[in-house]
Amino acid sequence: MATLNEQITEGWKAAMRSGDALRKETLSGLRAAIKRAEIDARGSVAFDAGDDAQVQAVIEREAKKRRDAIEEYQKAGREDRAQAESAELKVLQEFLPAQLEEAELRQLVAAAVSESGATSAKDMGAVMKALMPKTAGRADGKQVSALVREALG
Repeated sequence: MATLNEQITEGWKAAMRSGDALRKETLSGLRAAIKRAEIDARGSVAFDAGDDAQVQAVIEREAKKRRDAIEEYQKAGREDRAQAESAELKVLQEFLPAQLEEAELRQLVAAAVSESGATSAKDMGAVMKALMPKTAGRADGKQVSALVREALG
């Protein structure tokens, strides 16, 4: 089985052959972000492009950038740019685990609240600490945070 980084490279090559400019540009930017993470890590923490978890973290960062950009473009009334960012986000999501449905996410939040014994908004940190490993890469952090805040009333 090919590593996530190899799958991205193969997807990029296929996009180049087929002439899919959006996919080629998006995956090219993702490959650059992975390479940048490797270079940045040389002096300190080891980064292995063959480690799917580390590559997935880079993809998640890139996807978050797209989600934030979509939000900002929509606020500014730039639907054309928001749609372009949305198209790039769809390409990136192909390389991430399937996103959790809101109902599943609510169940995880409820379980984390009862597991941590949280009773008020002051306990949000404990709930998030228990919840984030279960939702990493499968749900947007802002959405998780909002659901926790709602659950804690």
